[in-house]
Amino acid sequence: MTPTEPECPARPEEQQSGGTALYGLAERITGALVGAAVGDALGGPVEGYAPEQIAERHGGRVHGVVGPWHGDAWRTARPIAPYHKGDGHVTDDTLMTHALIRVYARVRDHLDAYAIADHLVPDLMTNPRWIPELETEALPLHRLFLAEKWLVARLAYGHVDPREAGVGNIVNCGAAMYMAPVGLVNAADPAAAYAEALDIAGAHQSSYGREAAGVLAAAVAAAMAPGASPDSVVTACLSLAKDGTREAIEKVCEVARGHRDFESALRPLRAAVAPYDTVGPDYRAPSAAARRPSRLHAIEELPVALGMLLVSGGDYRQAVLGAVNYGRDCDSIATMAGALAGALGSPVPRDWAKTVAEASRLDLWAPARTLTEVTQEIFARDVRRRRAHERAFAALGGSACSD
Repeated sequence: MTPTEPECPARPEEQQSGGTALYGLAERITGALVGAAVGDALGGPVEGYAPEQIAERHGGRVHGVVGPWHGDAWRTARPIAPYHKGDGHVTDDTLMTHALIRVYARVRDHLDAYAIADHLVPDLMTNPRWIPELETEALPLHRLFLAEKWLVARLAYGHVDPREAGVGNIVNCGAAMYMAPVGLVNAADPAAAYAEALDIAGAHQSSYGREAAGVLAAAVAAAMAPGASPDSVVTACLSLAKDGTREAIEKVCEVARGHRDFESALRPLRAAVAPYDTVGPDYRAPSAAARRPSRLHAIEELPVALGMLLVSGGDYRQAVLGAVNYGRDCDSIATMAGALAGALGSPVPRDWAKTVAEASRLDLWAPARTLTEVTQEIFARDVRRRRAHERAFAALGGSACSD
């Protein structure tokens, strides 16, 4: 599908100045979703490498869309084959985000783990779609990593209770990477976003992987609030996050506040998150304790994304480039950083968005239009439900809040 609106929500004068714009619901949702997809595409070709390796391969830091790490040999070069990562192709982060939006479009209300079993899994298994990295139409299931194939194994074939299906899966950022829509549906209500994402993610993840999904959704919801800033987003995360996830965010963000450019922050942010990251120093050779449940650890991607949001002052371009040049799981880090900066209202560069949409053969703006419409419907439902509760509570003799 080709893009029908090759425009980002930025006004030309705001994009040129680099300033943060104040947008309404539709524009902020668009910024978050387009911003996430563009971050994903920029990070894909350098995923798994260290900042020094990235700089050596590209003759300096990455500043936009780049080609595959192994050039024309991407079809056979390990460990990437057979995926065409680079040249503006989005990865499974975006494919899963768009799949979750399709579930919202079908249910048109808040979601839970059962919605994942009833709608997301069948969609992944039965509906062919264009897969940019495979350069063909295929079932999304065929592109997914093993942590996402777990959804199909447990829910479609194992018939596990959806609320518990995530138990036993490797603990990683698999659920967190596509939770931005939950934050958007619960715009300006981080606690509600956190609770809904935890329920949804129960079908996919456990432990700190599930916790990260809840906190990422809360961060996006906080970024949507009027007057939000990188600091207010981090504050909202710290008010909700638990265990190692909270500690990792706190430590990484303490370090991030001492930097104003991503170049100087690359090594310090990695050092700050390292004690909480189970993967270890060699991303391609995870440690023996990697991705196991723990109350002491955290995924690496979310704290670093929040750290880059602080380092950049909320500027989309700098937050995403910081995430990309950080390396390691940088497509997911850039997806999260891009969603957060976009939700704050920072303009997504038009040339990046146009390149990614055309290269990926995806309309990056259509999911945003769909989710905006659904979000408004859900809010109206929430208001009716709240009013009914207020009437019932008053009928029981409860006192109404004066404000």
